[in-house]
Amino acid sequence: MSEVSISSMIMNLLSDIVLLIGLTFVFLGMLGLIRLPDVYNRLHTTAKIGTVGAFGVMLSILMRAGFTPIGVKAIAVGLFLLLTAPIAAHMITRAAHRHGVGLCKESIIDEYGKTYKGSKK
Repeated sequence: MSEVSISSMIMNLLSDIVLLIGLTFVFLGMLGLIRLPDVYNRLHTTAKIGTVGAFGVMLSILMRAGFTPIGVKAIAVGLFLLLTAPIAAHMITRAAHRHGVGLCKESIIDEYGKTYKGSKK
């Protein structure tokens, strides 16, 4: 075997591992979306775990395709997700709280309850 084929094989294996890790995170995020009790917990799970998972998939594409146009697009999408998904989830959560969407009964602390007059306790 030549050196090029060995390094290509190792890169493909690493790409597959990163893809499996990313897909596992995406799966866990979607499982949290189904399993968790209220909008706040669901958004927390999907924003954090889903973003890391999607970035892992995009990184895997970059590792497989290299710095071709598709690889650069994949890393651009991954960086865009890393920058915007947590901010979007925070804004959606804040809007839900301001409009009175209640917490689940197991929630112990509501630190924003005193801040927003329209929120339910």
